[in-house]
Amino acid sequence: MRIRLFHVDAFTNQTGRGNPAAVCLLDSWLDDEALRKVAAENNLSATAFVAEAGNHLDLRWFTPRCEIRLCGHATLAAAFVSFTALHPGLSLVQFSTRFSGVLTVQKDGDLLAMDFPAFTPRVVGNVPDGISRALGLESQPLDVLAANDSYLVVLDSEAAVWRLRPDFALLEQLHPYAVSVTAPADKADFVSRYFAPSYGVPEDPVTGSAHCILTPYWAKRLGKLHLHARQLSERGGELWCEVTGERVIVKGAAVLTMQGTVTI
Repeated sequence: MRIRLFHVDAFTNQTGRGNPAAVCLLDSWLDDEALRKVAAENNLSATAFVAEAGNHLDLRWFTPRCEIRLCGHATLAAAFVSFTALHPGLSLVQFSTRFSGVLTVQKDGDLLAMDFPAFTPRVVGNVPDGISRALGLESQPLDVLAANDSYLVVLDSEAAVWRLRPDFALLEQLHPYAVSVTAPADKADFVSRYFAPSYGVPEDPVTGSAHCILTPYWAKRLGKLHLHARQLSERGGELWCEVTGERVIVKGAAVLTMQGTVTI
């Protein structure tokens, strides 16, 4: 079987930056193990699998290790491929997902705007032992919060986030929790880094789903609904976020880097 395959850099308009995702277009669904093997062969932080289903598209996401419940950069990549390869005349696409309901993505100038659920983080009563050591923090965090199986660790400066040297083996012991680390930005509203080694993603270059938590937190802290965010991975990326009730709009650019087929 030959599957159409696209590689897309998400949350950037420059090849080699942002977060690379694979998008596989399916005529019909394969079994879960076959999907995981294709994702492992792609060896990117996420592979999006898309299948036509009437007037919408079915969407699932896999890391090289397992299926995940929500993925921002691979959704952005899937929408980019939908607009450019599947339905070039459309300006809006709806994805039906297994765990996150219907996700809508529409064109917004040079960006794509994703309508995602918002997750408001709550202060953690019992902070996990060793989380500071696992992150390689130079001092104690200002706060540790949690939402949607993710810890949110708040630091005092962009420089402190950049200097992190995490111990991935220790972070993996926090499973099922991933970890976002965030701080005020020098040239944006906030910055972050994201670590999910137990899901096969030691550090994710740019994490759209994490901004479903980060955006409500910073919107409340800064007293504004529209936010500009940067993720401080080696590749780096930019996001424009907005709180709308119980939803978050996450916007970003995308660029095609490769297309072809994968044979299984």
